[in-house]
Amino acid sequence: MSRIDQEKKTLNSMIHIYCNKKHEHKKGELCQDCTELLEYAYKRLDSCKFGEGKTFCAKCPIHCYKKDMKLKIKEVMKFSGPRLIFYDPIEVIKHIFAK
Repeated sequence: MSRIDQEKKTLNSMIHIYCNKKHEHKKGELCQDCTELLEYAYKRLDSCKFGEGKTFCAKCPIHCYKKDMKLKIKEVMKFSGPRLIFYDPIEVIKHIFAK
């Protein structure tokens, strides 16, 4: 699996956790705001200047997210990051070793 695909998978999991807990949607479904955030994040990953050599977005010298989307994704990561270990432990292990 490519680096970009791995990042997409992690983001997808995190946004689903966030939306299911915060917006009380059915498991597997996303609200309109979270759907837009996920699509935006995918678009940013697809157009990443660094491609397969990219670092984590937090360590990237180029901040390609719009300010409002950056705040939303930070909120999602802050909430979902610690919970991801319970929902997808293998993904967490892959993420740790990717650092």
